[in-house]
Amino acid sequence: MRYLISVIDDKNDPGSTDRRPAISAFNERLIAEGHWVFAGGLADTDTATVIDNRGEQAVFSDGPFVESKEYLAGIWVWEVPDLDVALKLAAEASKVCDRKIEVRPFR
Repeated sequence: MRYLISVIDDKNDPGSTDRRPAISAFNERLIAEGHWVFAGGLADTDTATVIDNRGEQAVFSDGPFVESKEYLAGIWVWEVPDLDVALKLAAEASKVCDRKIEVRPFR
């Protein structure tokens, strides 16, 4: 099964910024074990643009679609046998990147 792993940061209490070496090592392990599909960090929410083209003309809005102290800082996509493996890896990921993690399966 494939899972979207969302890395959640907090503007008021951000995670450590010195985690890149540990995250790189974790990613190398995910690759070696065949779980890694994709990963990427995201720019700050103030760089976001929301587009709504459900009406007669597209509306472009600066900023994130929702204002919150917590925000999506990055993602992984993992291929794992089941939810138990995803949750185990996500607990490790949370420790490695010093941030909260959300696990959601793809349909």
